[in-house]
Amino acid sequence: MQNNMTKEGFNFTFNPNACETCEGNCCIGESGYIWVTPTEIKAIASHIGLDEETFRLSRLRKVGYRYSLKENKLDESYECEFFDKSKRQCTIYDVRPSQCRTFPFWDYFKEHMREVEKECPGIMRL
Repeated sequence: MQNNMTKEGFNFTFNPNACETCEGNCCIGESGYIWVTPTEIKAIASHIGLDEETFRLSRLRKVGYRYSLKENKLDESYECEFFDKSKRQCTIYDVRPSQCRTFPFWDYFKEHMREVEKECPGIMRL
């Protein structure tokens, strides 16, 4: 059963069922930023059983006035620190950042559709 999601302004749909067969492509790849808000920091810290300060110091990197989740270096790429390679899933899925929740409907992909098609098996052109 297909349950494709759409968003105004995007020339593709997304089938979230494709995540079940994906290798976690949206969590692995080039180094980048996985931005978190103060509210998200509080929720994630609580979810993993840390106080906010310990969480900030151990699991985040400060970039200017913002925070990003840390990444782990792989052989040729990077992965989100909260991506479980063996299970191929997010360990903080229920409290994942907005940036993760809104994937693949990022403004960047309006102009770079081939990139998101290559990365995500759930993308279908309109």
